[in-house]
Amino acid sequence: MPDGAYPLPNNSDDMSKTLYLVRHAKSSWKDTSLVDYDRPLNKRGKRDAPEMGKRLATKNIRPDLIISSPAKRAKLTIEAIAAEIDYAESQIRWKEELYHVDVKTLLEQIRSVENQNRSLMLVGHNPGLTDLQNYLCQEAIENIVTTGIACIQFEVAEWANVRSGQLQWYDYPKKEEK
Repeated sequence: MPDGAYPLPNNSDDMSKTLYLVRHAKSSWKDTSLVDYDRPLNKRGKRDAPEMGKRLATKNIRPDLIISSPAKRAKLTIEAIAAEIDYAESQIRWKEELYHVDVKTLLEQIRSVENQNRSLMLVGHNPGLTDLQNYLCQEAIENIVTTGIACIQFEVAEWANVRSGQLQWYDYPKKEEK
């Protein structure tokens, strides 16, 4: 993509939906007494989350709805991104169902979104997010890395009809701009 630009989804009508899959930033394993759910971000994660938010802000990307796992590392990730894209934290929906889940459960969450939301950001964990992306798109991603974001467009009017989509772009902190 020239100048590191993201191709913008064509959401000019109500016949398409855009999904952003965001994997949480790099987490810390320093405190071994913490359960997985409570692990915070490490130094790299604290740097990468706002950086990815800045990239989204530069491209004027601000989803209509954000739904996130409430696990500490996912929560800290989306709070940092939300601050950069001017999305109110109070508007983020926290769903326990997004903590380490399978494709079927993730699809249920997506398909239950209100249709006035033309774009959705789903924040969670692997392997579920990578499995979901590969289920929805012909263009496979081997692994959505920490703080990676995949943008998928669907030519549907209703979230309930999401079946397969087109990968628009995939970005992550270490990706070199071309």
